[in-house]
Amino acid sequence: MVKKIGSSGRRKTRHLFSKDKSLRGKISISKSIAHFEIGEKVVLCVEPSVQKGLFHMRFYGKIGKVVGTRGRAYIVEIKDGSVVKKIITLPIHLNKYE
Repeated sequence: MVKKIGSSGRRKTRHLFSKDKSLRGKISISKSIAHFEIGEKVVLCVEPSVQKGLFHMRFYGKIGKVVGTRGRAYIVEIKDGSVVKKIITLPIHLNKYE
């Protein structure tokens, strides 16, 4: 048997999940307490300073629809190929879709 290398959801994401050197460690308070309405479209965008409530890297940049809440987190429905999936993530990892 071949041994699996790496089990983290952040494997091979050094550049994808990184920030500018000038912004490292700084978090926007307004972004962390953002409020989204049910049915609103959002873009999944990682805030690397916060690891909690992080989704898998394959969903980075996808556009989804907020379908509910679970505590402070939001349930976002996205389409992955022909399959509809639900992702639970914190509002700091979401941006409004224009």
